[in-house]
Amino acid sequence: MRTVLLSGFEPFGGDAVNSSWEAVRHVAGTWDTDAEGAGLATVRLPVTFGGAWPVLAAAVDEHVPDVVVAVGLAGATDAVRLERVAVNVADARIPDNDGAQPVDEPLVADGPAAYFSGLPVKAALAALREARIPAVVSNTAGTYVCNATFYALRHGLADRGVTAGFVHVPRTVEEDHHDAGALPVATLAEALRIVARTALAVAGGTLAEPVMAAGAEH
Repeated sequence: MRTVLLSGFEPFGGDAVNSSWEAVRHVAGTWDTDAEGAGLATVRLPVTFGGAWPVLAAAVDEHVPDVVVAVGLAGATDAVRLERVAVNVADARIPDNDGAQPVDEPLVADGPAAYFSGLPVKAALAALREARIPAVVSNTAGTYVCNATFYALRHGLADRGVTAGFVHVPRTVEEDHHDAGALPVATLAEALRIVARTALAVAGGTLAEPVMAAGAEH
């Protein structure tokens, strides 16, 4: 039995909830192992540069997943963002939940400048749009804890044959927050389910990653 690991983040920046974890929790509550052909594990990460990856790495070691989809919040966005690139820099606009606020610091001193996602971003984009879920391919995951976690995930699993990447989600309409781009938590959960399902299919060789025309992702 294959396994999918989904991670989301704790609240930060004064918010009471984090939509990434709310979406992951919703997936966990509705996941059908027999229907999906894979088990599911979830983990909530701290919004800290020093703590997020160790918690995620421990979950990877515990569950030995075939697919890892790390999920974070992108406020003020109105679409699910399939992140293509993680960059080797930490540059925090606000302090993390431990009070750390690095400025232009490398995440890994001798690491590559960037990693591409291991997820099938174009195949997932096509599947999300077929399901009428707003989605885009994003070429920057920022320089905060989300990007740091994405980079550490790809760096840490580079030689382990695990399909892994990062997805940003908007806020949920269930939150008490005035964000015009918010989506229902059930929609965000379905988006994550589709990404995981697509990654499993591509990793298993039952679905090819499509080549899309230039500009089709926007």
